[in-house]
Amino acid sequence: MTTFRAACVQVNAGNDMDANLAAVGDLIRRAADAGADFITTPEVVAMMETGRDNIRAKATDEPNHPALAAFRSLAAETGRWLLVGSLTIRQDDGPLYNRSFLLDPEGRIVARYDKIHMFDVNLPNGVSIRESNAYRSGGAAVLADLPWARLGMTICYDLRFPYLYRDLARAGAQVLTIPSAFMQITGEAHWHVLLRARAIETGCFVIAAAQCGSHPGNRRTYGHSLIVAPWGEVIAEAGTEPGIVTADIDPALVETARGRVPSLDHDRDYGAPAVVNLVADAAE
Repeated sequence: MTTFRAACVQVNAGNDMDANLAAVGDLIRRAADAGADFITTPEVVAMMETGRDNIRAKATDEPNHPALAAFRSLAAETGRWLLVGSLTIRQDDGPLYNRSFLLDPEGRIVARYDKIHMFDVNLPNGVSIRESNAYRSGGAAVLADLPWARLGMTICYDLRFPYLYRDLARAGAQVLTIPSAFMQITGEAHWHVLLRARAIETGCFVIAAAQCGSHPGNRRTYGHSLIVAPWGEVIAEAGTEPGIVTADIDPALVETARGRVPSLDHDRDYGAPAVVNLVADAAE
């Protein structure tokens, strides 16, 4: 098992796909020039759009998606493994999926993952987001083998559901990708601690490329793309502007971390939570 260099490409996507693809393409080439073997990009990397009708109007099926074709060409051009954080994909029967793609150095699609958990929230700043109005949830966790390690694929809001990551780790994942468009307000409060927690709980490397800055619909994303080691150390972090960060990944550190605290081997069955009525018990 050998080390490899991973990169997070951080972008500020708007609703002009051509401009977005030009910007992210330049950053992917920069990451390749920096020696990255595995290059990751954020959620909705080719288009940050708002509103069900706007999102649906710009959605494309997978075989004809111009962004997917562009990323496949970039993977082949650079000769690198490339994670397309996510694209909006229209299925033949109508529903939309928020789908992540793993591409090999020849531009072939190795794996697909449809985001399972939908971001339906009312944020403290008054912004209301209903991802389920536009997208259908995926129904399966996904693992894929890189040349150096086994990858577990997730997207953004999945981060808040630790059982998904535990399942991926127990199925062999050593590296977890969490491409994101994390909101500014929740990112400031939770981004670092949640990513570090997922790494510590699973003993995995966590690679989280993120959107940054202002977007259509009065949305602001947090940036701070992170790469976290299995013991919880942040080994690469971006700021709040578009750019790249890289880190060298040694898969042997996964077993080292799990050997120190082998919690993945310590699951136990237990009964459902029971409510204890202390007031009633005291009266008897």
